[in-house]
Amino acid sequence: MEIVSVDVQRPLDACWRVFTTPSMLVHWVPGLVGATLVAARPDGLPREVRFEFAAALHYTLLYSYDVSEYVVRWEPREPAHGAVRGFARFESTDVGIRLTYALEHEPGRKAAERVLDDPELLVQSFARYMHEHRD
Repeated sequence: MEIVSVDVQRPLDACWRVFTTPSMLVHWVPGLVGATLVAARPDGLPREVRFEFAAALHYTLLYSYDVSEYVVRWEPREPAHGAVRGFARFESTDVGIRLTYALEHEPGRKAAERVLDDPELLVQSFARYMHEHRD
């Protein structure tokens, strides 16, 4: 599992909201065509999300949270060819947040899909989106 971090000069709650709202994912996840909420927890956070990528790649991820620590984890709903698993942790800093992001590819992930899912690319894309789109 590859783990990377990025500092984002935005409030913790704003970053958490963008990261945990499925409809927002298409704005910063490279190659993502759609993210559909399948099931939500009683507190409104996604429990299950269906992903569709441009390269005809589809899978469903299950999410779990440690809300008090601002940690989200995900894993394939079932053994999914080419899916991903990982976690994200949001920590307050003096100037915003530090996002720590970990990602592991399931077997069958194609090289082109791995490039789009590169953890460093993903955190930089998230940071860029957060800096360019203010509340």
